[in-house]
Amino acid sequence: MTEPTRPHQPIDTSVAHSARVWNYWLGGKDHYPADQAAGDAYSSKYPSIVPFAKESRDFLRRTTAYLAKAGVRQFIDLGAGLPTSNNTHEVAQRVSPDCRVVYIDHDPIVLLHVHALLTSTPEGATNYVQADMRDTDAVLAGAAKTLDMTKPIALVINDVLGHIENWSEARGLVSRLVEQLPSGSYLSLSHSTAADEEHQAVQDEYNSSGAIPYMFREPSVAIELFEGTELVEPGFTSWPRWRPDANTGLLTDRAGWGGVARIS
Repeated sequence: MTEPTRPHQPIDTSVAHSARVWNYWLGGKDHYPADQAAGDAYSSKYPSIVPFAKESRDFLRRTTAYLAKAGVRQFIDLGAGLPTSNNTHEVAQRVSPDCRVVYIDHDPIVLLHVHALLTSTPEGATNYVQADMRDTDAVLAGAAKTLDMTKPIALVINDVLGHIENWSEARGLVSRLVEQLPSGSYLSLSHSTAADEEHQAVQDEYNSSGAIPYMFREPSVAIELFEGTELVEPGFTSWPRWRPDANTGLLTDRAGWGGVARIS
């Protein structure tokens, strides 16, 4: 089941958008010349950004599979971005076809591609809510149309909080959502950090280009997002060190950290 809504914001394809640049780096097809130009400008100065993007996506794959195997059947994917391979519902429903997934994003162009790309098993459901992730009331109200909000839910926030410059606002967003999820739910979250000074310099240049900026944060800061939850092993760690499998590399050992935590 996919329940569409119509875009109500204008789509500006002349300015690079992070979701589309990310899609380009992941090998997707849903991007425009401005996104490709921004992506190429970044990767020409810092080629590791391409495998970094893929490793971030692989962290999402491993954590989603872990949660589904742990018995979670409901997911909210916040700041989902453009559909690509191993979307949250695909990973979860491979483990258990009855999983129900709600994607949240405010970008109207994401909505257009969601209609074409999101599918669901007959036993499960997928839905998309066009909302700003900072509007937590809208996020939860939209999710409630598909999910049973009295049963455990996995809140997935994969590498999007860097788009919120104000740290207190980012922490408040996570706290408000976690507080309203039932006991037995989970928080799955990752956040990018600068791999080195060169990485930071290229990101600073990207942020000043007119594209939607992304703020790197040190792991010692980002771990505050898990306040009030119980991290499962191996805790909050670099992407490739979180329950790696045969497909996990080590290139991103500094570029991004993440973890999964129980909500009591």
